Amino acid sequence: MSAGRRLLVVLAVLVPLALAGGLVWLVTSGDRTSGPGAPSASGAPADGRTPSAAPPSGPDAPAPGGDRPPGASPSAERPLAGRVVVLDPGHNPGNRDHTAEINRQVDIGTGRKECDTTGTASDAGYPEADFTLDLARRTRAVLREQGAEVRFTQEADVPFGPCIDERAAIGNRANADAVVSLHADGSARGNRGFHVILPAEVRQGDADTRGITAGSRRLGEHLADRFAEATGTRPAGYLGPQTADSGLVVRGDLGGLNLSRVPKVFLECGNMRDPRDAALLSDPAWRQRAARGVAAGVTAYLTGNQ
Repeated sequence: MSAGRRLLVVLAVLVPLALAGGLVWLVTSGDRTSGPGAPSASGAPADGRTPSAAPPSGPDAPAPGGDRPPGASPSAERPLAGRVVVLDPGHNPGNRDHTAEINRQVDIGTGRKECDTTGTASDAGYPEADFTLDLARRTRAVLREQGAEVRFTQEADVPFGPCIDERAAIGNRANADAVVSLHADGSARGNRGFHVILPAEVRQGDADTRGITAGSRRLGEHLADRFAEATGTRPAGYLGPQTADSGLVVRGDLGGLNLSRVPKVFLECGNMRDPRDAALLSDPAWRQRAARGVAAGVTAYLTGNQ
């Protein structure tokens, strides 16, 4: 065989082998497309493992830094879960029809007082008892949103009262974390503003407030601050400069405070006999703001917020 013919035979054998080797190199080199651990058509490895570098995606994926994406709502918080709050709507709409019963004298530790009174009213005839009950119901709704268990001393579900000593006993029996007695003042025309009444230190007869004065003061301070912020009203200036500044006044002649064994305050939300205050107290929108202020004060006290 001539040299030229032998060269043609060698090339005929080597060229197909070289082409086959090139195809194998293309399949097995570069980005792997098959074999154990290689990504599938969906982007996941064929063995089912999730690539560690692939972040979650979609509308519920966390934004960088662990924050939720814009517009996402946090889970509802219930800071007062497990807490018991007693609301005491001052007076009772039925008291006016039971004057003999509410005039009965009861022991308040430092003396004796009427079981209850009818409360005051605006010049237009809006009764304090209707105001306090509506405000208490609105406040209850807000406190329940915060997780609190809320109890009332009355909800116009009894003919009159209850008497002031029984109102205190209801909070005591509930072992309440806080009690707020809701009222509106009946002062002279021109006297405006709210105030919070704190229990004086009393130790006489069945009255012993020594264990609750400090807690009641903290409750009152939070309540005054949050109530003013929510309603835009100012503390009552007609009770003296100290009350005008702090919104607080201390009294030892109220059976509902004297007989309490749990932190308790009275809130006088405004003066029913002043036309401008009465206009606020008669306004449902203002009462809703007031309810949020009361609830915020209670929440701040029970959660230790400043």
